[in-house]
Amino acid sequence: MRYFARKIGFYVIALWAALTINFLIPRLLPGNPVDILLAKLQQRGGIVTPATRKAYELLLGGDTSDPLIVQYWNYLVHVAQGDLGVSVSYFPAKVSDVIASSLPWTITLVGIATVIAAVIGVALGAFVGWKPGTWLDSFVPATTLLAAVPYFWLALILVYLFATTWHLFPSQGGYDVTLDPGWSPEFIGSAIRYGTLPALTIVIASIGGWLLGMRNMMVSTLSEDYILTARAKGLTEGRIMRNYAARNAVLPSVAGFAISLGFVVAGSIVTEQVFSYPGIGSKLLSAVTNNDYALMQGIFLFITLAVLGANLIVDLLYGLIDPRTRARG
Repeated sequence: MRYFARKIGFYVIALWAALTINFLIPRLLPGNPVDILLAKLQQRGGIVTPATRKAYELLLGGDTSDPLIVQYWNYLVHVAQGDLGVSVSYFPAKVSDVIASSLPWTITLVGIATVIAAVIGVALGAFVGWKPGTWLDSFVPATTLLAAVPYFWLALILVYLFATTWHLFPSQGGYDVTLDPGWSPEFIGSAIRYGTLPALTIVIASIGGWLLGMRNMMVSTLSEDYILTARAKGLTEGRIMRNYAARNAVLPSVAGFAISLGFVVAGSIVTEQVFSYPGIGSKLLSAVTNNDYALMQGIFLFITLAVLGANLIVDLLYGLIDPRTRARG
């Protein structure tokens, strides 16, 4: 119990530190969200008065002329109440509404692509690592090269081939805009069709890392004593690979997979931008471009919670699986 209490306490402190950094970083950027909104109001012919500025400051979460410690306290109170403020980029929409409208798209796209890439990469890595030095190792440099290719370059190639040349998939968007969003078969089919190219980009770009990591762990595992013992007992090669080598070699990949799922919330900013996909990555880019403090903080908060939660789950699972971890903790 002491191990688990220490872990939970550590992540509570990490969450507080993340919230503090989340509060400070946007305020170190040049510009002011209130000034941006007032400039947009003036461009539309509106009249800016001191009362207007005060109303906008309150709308965005408090008076920006207040001392920093007061703003910090107000920020923590609002976060605890679930109030993330109003977005400048998508004014007058609330930050929570903007995130709620885009987060399911990112979780579906990046989540499914991450699972597919991890499963295929780990399976191929186990198979290749079981026979090191054979022709199967020729797959490793090819997949590593794909992992080194910039996302946007790979995305543009896929758009040129599958969308422009062969007209198999749409090049941009998340669904057919002529359809009403919902759970109808037509809309789901459209969303799958529009999401195929972005998902394929993520899978191709990330599968090499999973393959290489699992392959190297398999090679290291083959020299362990329990592998030699299993062979001395006369067990079949397939059983040794599945029940002894792969089962132990996959543990680091499991930890990496849990952490990757935490980063799913962050989305793939470059991929979503290239395909104009309505995910959280495009919203984050828009927030940074417009100095949208509230939206940046809201998105960073969700990313922080997802990553910390994934790491906490991994630590707790390792404590249950391996008693030596609790002893060291």
